Amino acid sequence: MTDASTRSTPRASGPADGGAGVGGPNGTPEAPITSSPETKNKAVTRPGDRIFGSFASGSAVFVTLLVAAVGIFLIWRAVPALQRNEVNFLTSRVWDTVDIDAMAFGVLDLFITTVKVSVFALVLAMPIALGIAIFLTEYAPKRLAGPLAYVIDLLAAVPSIVYGLWGLLVFAPAVAPAAVWLNEHLGWIPFFADGTGSIRGGGTVFTAGIVLAVMILPVITAVTREVFAQTPKAHVEAALALGATRWEVVRTTVIPFGKSGYISGSMLGLGRALGETMALYMILRTTSAPASWFGLNDSGATIASKIALGYAEFNNDIQAGAYIAAGLVLFVLTFVVNAAARAVISGKRD
Repeated sequence: MTDASTRSTPRASGPADGGAGVGGPNGTPEAPITSSPETKNKAVTRPGDRIFGSFASGSAVFVTLLVAAVGIFLIWRAVPALQRNEVNFLTSRVWDTVDIDAMAFGVLDLFITTVKVSVFALVLAMPIALGIAIFLTEYAPKRLAGPLAYVIDLLAAVPSIVYGLWGLLVFAPAVAPAAVWLNEHLGWIPFFADGTGSIRGGGTVFTAGIVLAVMILPVITAVTREVFAQTPKAHVEAALALGATRWEVVRTTVIPFGKSGYISGSMLGLGRALGETMALYMILRTTSAPASWFGLNDSGATIASKIALGYAEFNNDIQAGAYIAAGLVLFVLTFVVNAAARAVISGKRD
């Protein structure tokens, strides 16, 4: 009889005793199951991810093609009018498109007025928008910050024609004394000269710039406020723990974090200012002399308001082409502004 203690039962070696794993049917160890990189990629890429990726890529391509199509259309419609133009389109101050056989139109005055009004409005709106955004995100109580932000955002819902009426009939008479004072004391500077003596009329670049600043203020404020609100709380609490005052926290933490968003919002407001039409058409419809803030005459306008003013001539393709050429200049100007903003933001991030 065989002693049970001398019997040995063969068993497969497993991970517990250092074996290679559970044996196969013939007692041979099986290789561990591993997933290939292809298997991992297939597991991660879900149908929803593919659909979303395709949709995002298609949207980007569609927007690019749409912008390119707008540019091609503007060039295509502007070339016939430019071929008939008897003056230099970029340097002439004349705008005469009545006779299509002797057209003479230039965009210099329109370009200067557009840039001057827009930049003036941006210079006024940027610091005010920055102060409002800092107050709403860092200083105002929560029960007050919400209603104030809502009221400021409502400024963007006011129609342009209402701003124009308010600027010309209400604001211009109120600001006329300040304009007269600047003209009397700084009239030796060309910007503050009034060559026609009608500064009290109110329809000046000075008035238009202030009204336009009010119009773009909610755009800049909304973007800046949202970016400042995303400042990491850990950074703010760390600065406070080191003994920084509230203003030092804003200056060393909040503003550096949201600077790129502030610049982006400002450029968005500038784009709105460059393309503003009705309000500036109503205020600047009697303004000329782009070298002056207060000079008044009978033919001044920005590029956008000039196009609106000449809408009656659009029944003729050649005459319409002159205004489309001006629109092409505004299109390129907006592109340059956005490219410059992108460059500034990229430099800040680097």
